[in-house]
Amino acid sequence: MNGAHTGPDIVLVVDDSPDALSLINDALEQAGMDVLVALEGKQALTIARQIRPDIILLDAIMPNMDGFETCQRLKADSNLASIPVIFMTGLTDTQDIVRGLECGGVDYLTKPIRPDELLARMRVHLSNARLTSSAQSALDSTGQHLLTVTGEGVLVWATPQTRALFGRAKAEQPWLEQQFSAQVAQWLALSPAVGDALALAGLEYALSVKYLGFQEDTALLKLLDGERLSGAAMLKQQLSLTERESEVLYWIANGKTNREIGEILDMSPRTVNKHLEQVFPKLGVENRTAAAGIALRLMAATEV
Repeated sequence: MNGAHTGPDIVLVVDDSPDALSLINDALEQAGMDVLVALEGKQALTIARQIRPDIILLDAIMPNMDGFETCQRLKADSNLASIPVIFMTGLTDTQDIVRGLECGGVDYLTKPIRPDELLARMRVHLSNARLTSSAQSALDSTGQHLLTVTGEGVLVWATPQTRALFGRAKAEQPWLEQQFSAQVAQWLALSPAVGDALALAGLEYALSVKYLGFQEDTALLKLLDGERLSGAAMLKQQLSLTERESEVLYWIANGKTNREIGEILDMSPRTVNKHLEQVFPKLGVENRTAAAGIALRLMAATEV
């Protein structure tokens, strides 16, 4: 993602009509925006990858590669997918308008373009994009393994930590665009409940995604590292505890009493207390509350 917005908005206008380009260019420059121009889809993709625009105005009907295919390719590129795309079309058929929105457009304008209406709609979508970017930047800094995808499973955004974990699993771009998208799309079509997880196939390194919810047009997922130790096993490794000590500490951190822990681990409450007496000096604490605090902080820090 780009950093904080500091300069003029950069607008990429894609249209094969010189008259339309001239009209739109003049209106946007008068509004203080920087304008990039492309005459067809392939050229637009090249420009967008070299100079990432803040928003794209895209003609629906063009030679070679039309606006619909251009938009689909933009949304398939994780570095460009979050850029809002407004379709410009002379088409009045509802199916064409729906098609533009389904392939990733956020809005559409019918030609001939009215500059005042164009600028008003652009400002709304630019503002929404900045709010989304700010929220994503905040998530980036928390170290969470989060990502968003479209209903078709296309990766839209991911934190740096998520990208790093994909890299560790050797989940390269072709796998993400094909196998990952297909698996996630099929799973989302089944309407998973919040908290449900999907094990990802096609990788030697075990990864899964947990469903956190759907907002607007994207699903928020959490990437889970199948190779990471969790729960009591992680506490045992990180704190140099015995297996039983780590199990007792894990359940203490989960708010269980000695009696409840005894029932879970099939031991007497007295034995639970004896294990705690060994745990306290190892952690340098004097009571169960302090021990639970250390365990909770450690589990939170290593959570993916």
